[in-house]
Amino acid sequence: MFLTLIQVGLGGAIGACLRFGVNVTAGRVVGPWATMGINIAGSAAMGVLVVVLALKGGQRVAPFLLTGMLGGFTTFSAFSLDALTMWERGDTALATLYVTLSVTLSLLAVLAGAAAAREFLA
Repeated sequence: MFLTLIQVGLGGAIGACLRFGVNVTAGRVVGPWATMGINIAGSAAMGVLVVVLALKGGQRVAPFLLTGMLGGFTTFSAFSLDALTMWERGDTALATLYVTLSVTLSLLAVLAGAAAAREFLA
């Protein structure tokens, strides 16, 4: 169990650093929409990795990659704060669009990632 915790912690640190890098660079240009992009990319990667790890027997690295790296990279709490900020500013239509697109596109991305991985690995 201790080694699994180390895996999750190291993966989380890497994922959080990657998220920070994306937010610092892309966030200057697209603002909170960078968070949505991170969540969509992370969801697609989750779909791919879940299939690849299941097919290739990668359960030993799953805590590092899935819970750690992708958990640290995706930013649902930041997404929630971005949506709340838009709502509190009175941008209710924009907040609604942001939430709808983030959730819908992230679900489609995880579906597409899993389907792509199944197709390429079949």
